[in-house]
Amino acid sequence: MSIFEELESEVRSYSRGWPVVFDRAQGSYLYDEDGKAYLDFFAGAGALNYGHNNPALKRALIDYIARDGVTHALDMFTVAKRDFLQTFKEKILQPRDLDYKVVFPGPGGANAVEAALKLARKVTGKESVINFTNAFHGMTLGALSVTGNSMKRGGAGVPLVHATPMPYDNYFDGSIPDFLYFEKLLEDSGSGLNEPAAVIVEGVQGEGGINAARIEWLKALDDLCKKHGILLILDDVQMGCGRTGPFFSFEDAGIKPDIVCLSKSIGGYGIPMALTLIRPDLDVWEPGEHNGTFRGISPAFVTAAEALRVYWSDDELEKSTKAKGERIAAAFQGIVEAYPDANLFAKGRGLARGIEFPNGDLAGKVCAAAFERGLLMETSGPDGEVMKVLPPLTLTEDELTKGLSIIDEAVAAVLN
Repeated sequence: MSIFEELESEVRSYSRGWPVVFDRAQGSYLYDEDGKAYLDFFAGAGALNYGHNNPALKRALIDYIARDGVTHALDMFTVAKRDFLQTFKEKILQPRDLDYKVVFPGPGGANAVEAALKLARKVTGKESVINFTNAFHGMTLGALSVTGNSMKRGGAGVPLVHATPMPYDNYFDGSIPDFLYFEKLLEDSGSGLNEPAAVIVEGVQGEGGINAARIEWLKALDDLCKKHGILLILDDVQMGCGRTGPFFSFEDAGIKPDIVCLSKSIGGYGIPMALTLIRPDLDVWEPGEHNGTFRGISPAFVTAAEALRVYWSDDELEKSTKAKGERIAAAFQGIVEAYPDANLFAKGRGLARGIEFPNGDLAGKVCAAAFERGLLMETSGPDGEVMKVLPPLTLTEDELTKGLSIIDEAVAAVLN
């Protein structure tokens, strides 16, 4: 028995699908302790948009550590935080005409979501929040209450209340007009729906099965929230930082959410970091009303700022992400058409892509076959029925070609 099996909890998951011991990582590759290379189409569940040990970010990090830069600072003022905030303002907020204050809620995406939910309730004085079918927002109690997956919700151990699910885009396969049910409940005094403080939504549902909301659906949701005075929270934890092409997944819809949650790749290097962006007029916190020990991890500020300077000073990364995403979309559609009796469906946006299989068993077997051939990818969806790829945005065309070839082989090995 290995030390992992002896000492680590049964709750571990990714290591079960990839039963090797990893040692090194560079760019789009992970290497196990025997030196075997694995092309990474998982990218830390979206935390490594710029690849493993990105050289530009690594140099900035090493230089900062070497000069004894502050590592831990809670919410004290530091040079590293100032540089990040200034760079975020110049490279992200100002070019998009976005006016947000920045909350540092803690180290992870669930912290960003919890802060958003708490603030929405504090501002409005209302308790209820609207979430969507197949949503995933985190594993803490507040975030779980607005999450759809029954297995994850079941781990809470207590009732998950003050949240009401509504159908996500295309939940009824287009057979029912968008928001017909939601708006009817809002307008009917006999519906029993508590007046909501906020709606929380993902532009693309990653864990929910690579469900990409249509641009017009996001616009209509924004309009609905404005009409009824409901705050709109956009959870961009996994799909932000360029995953769908633009920095934010909602940019193509032309909307400006009231609150935005960011984490995962905002730190650039895989170091824990999270932001909750809020409209200035919503900044009604009392000092210390939402805090935590690990809100000011300065090495993350350093790599985050450098990532913004390197990759978001122009639109080259956005354009390449969209182009590579179209390559994957075409390849996946080719797989769908090659197996007309398999009931496959290609889905996604940007470099968040997937193929939906009839069941989780088939999707899991395809991912296992890919692992045997040196490619890492995972499943998602309520029953694990979607083969999901989230490669680094920085992967090369050759790496993309190789990954698509392995996926093609893995699908053939399972379906044939």
